[in-house]
Amino acid sequence: MNDKDANWIGLVIAGARAKGVAALYRYFRDLDLAEEAFQEASLRALKSWPRNGPPRDPAAWLILVGRNSGIDSVRRRARFTELPEEDKISDTSDAETDIADRIDESHYRDDILRLLFVCCHPDLPATQQIALALRIVSGLSVKQIAGAFLVSEAAMEQRITRAKARIAKSGAQFETPDAADRAERVGAVAAMAYLVFNEGYTSAGERAETRATFADEAIRLARLLLGLFPSEPELMGLLALMLIQHSRDAARFDAEGAIILLDDQDRSLWNRAMIDEGLALIDKAMRHRTPGIFQVQAAIAAIHAHAKTAAETDWAEIDILYRVLERLQPSPVVTLNRAVAVSKTEGPQAALDLIEPLADALGNYFYFHGLRGGLLKDLGRTEEARLAFDIAIAHANTSAEALHIRAHLDHLSTPESV
Repeated sequence: MNDKDANWIGLVIAGARAKGVAALYRYFRDLDLAEEAFQEASLRALKSWPRNGPPRDPAAWLILVGRNSGIDSVRRRARFTELPEEDKISDTSDAETDIADRIDESHYRDDILRLLFVCCHPDLPATQQIALALRIVSGLSVKQIAGAFLVSEAAMEQRITRAKARIAKSGAQFETPDAADRAERVGAVAAMAYLVFNEGYTSAGERAETRATFADEAIRLARLLLGLFPSEPELMGLLALMLIQHSRDAARFDAEGAIILLDDQDRSLWNRAMIDEGLALIDKAMRHRTPGIFQVQAAIAAIHAHAKTAAETDWAEIDILYRVLERLQPSPVVTLNRAVAVSKTEGPQAALDLIEPLADALGNYFYFHGLRGGLLKDLGRTEEARLAFDIAIAHANTSAEALHIRAHLDHLSTPESV
């Protein structure tokens, strides 16, 4: 098999993974077995498809081959266990008809939803939800995931294993949830997808490859969700928000990995195709007139995307949107973000007055101390600014963040800033 075959087969398998693993999980009700079965089917595809060409329905092919492989695996394991009573293992149903029925397109939606619901099971902490989704749904290697979280492969493998064990112990439900439960859980899946995106956007910092991998996978998850619920405006907002934020990736860091603030970015480096798609999604979502947190955040991102230069940014409109977000999702972080808009429209003192009451809630938050230091510097309160920047460095998540604050401190030390 040549590289060209490997590339197109890899893309087809990646596109079919969510459907395949989800359907196999329904069959076997075992995440490990579903993963192993899909992996075995993928290996057989790598051998078969270069000779015979891709099947008409690659997902169905992988599901059938994976199911047979999984059944063989179950049988091998069964040799070492005592068989149950005959009436409990006899099956006189038409197996072929059942298989055909289960891989029908009508089942894919519920199968994929079930898999996504499992990955964001409420018993799992956020980090385990992210790791499990990236491993099970996206198919990233343990090494890739571990690199993003700055832990060893062994530690990440253990984290994923614990997550699977907790799911198995909790007795995850396999029936299709009702409308009310589905709406709540889709919201949880959307939040989990955004956690995946944020893990790359913020925590991955200067690691460009990891940023792109996490962003691409989060966007793929958002597309998957929107494909399942094409008329859901919040999912339109989620995808739009990710696309517009990720469109700026090439401009966010300089050649040395130092952070470039939004106002200073070279906007010609922004990906206009992503921005245009995001803006179209926002327009479509707004027609539903049911605002949600992702739609509002996407609208804020859109204002930045519309501005040809930093000076043209409509900060007053951004302030209004953050006020809406504060009503929809009261949070000190939301208020902290609104303070940036306030500093642009009303000045640094008004912004400082807004964030000072957040000190207790955000005492360990890097961006709180970084913004506070910047506002104090603008007000000429140099010593207080230096102290705030020192605290920010102590809470930096990446070396890029620390370097950015260090540059502010260096500027405070120059004669013209004293």
